[in-house]
Amino acid sequence: MAESLSSLRRNRIHRALSRPNLLMGADRELVLITGLAAVILIFVVLTLYSALFGAAIWIFIVGALRMMAKADPLMRRVYLRHISYKPYYRATSSPWRRY
Repeated sequence: MAESLSSLRRNRIHRALSRPNLLMGADRELVLITGLAAVILIFVVLTLYSALFGAAIWIFIVGALRMMAKADPLMRRVYLRHISYKPYYRATSSPWRRY
């Protein structure tokens, strides 16, 4: 038995393949989308107040996204899957409940 276990082929699983794709500690796509929205706000209005407001909003949202990623790095994907399954799985206490 020990001889057959030692002859098994072993493959390394690299950390980059199993870790979530985060940027600045938050979900990559959400950070980039909020950064793009903040930059659009700054360059459309072109005032000092809009620049300060856009930067402050972006910093606040990235902080909230970091807290979300700290709780569950895949929360966005889980939520999107939940929304797509919503028509199939109703939120009822049992399948025999009358409507």
